[in-house]
Amino acid sequence: RSSCRRLGGGLVQAGDSLRLSCEASERPSSSHAMAWFRQAPGKEREFVAAIKWSGGSTLHAGSVKGRFTISKNSARNTVYLQMNSLKPEDTAVYYCAARTSWYAGTWSPGVMHSWGKGTLVTVSS
Repeated sequence: RSSCRRLGGGLVQAGDSLRLSCEASERPSSSHAMAWFRQAPGKEREFVAAIKWSGGSTLHAGSVKGRFTISKNSARNTVYLQMNSLKPEDTAVYYCAARTSWYAGTWSPGVMHSWGKGTLVTVSS
């Protein structure tokens, strides 16, 4: 199974932008889906966005829709999370994760097959 090497994260101010990268350790198959989750202090891990490796269909959580965009670079086996108009409530550890197929139900940590190490994003007010 593929694990992810994440890049990015850090401390930013409210309103700033930040891009996270996640490079898969092996080339995802065409059926794979890659996703971003986040976990704020004291809260459960929650779904942020997902992308289908073949075709590029995407799904974004309502809390980030219009501000965050998931994308991929197939040649680099890398998935990105562009985060704009960041808010203090976006502060969390962000994780990339993979599934061997797209998921038609509600995305949750339990449906993912592999995980990368998290990266901390802190948004100050």
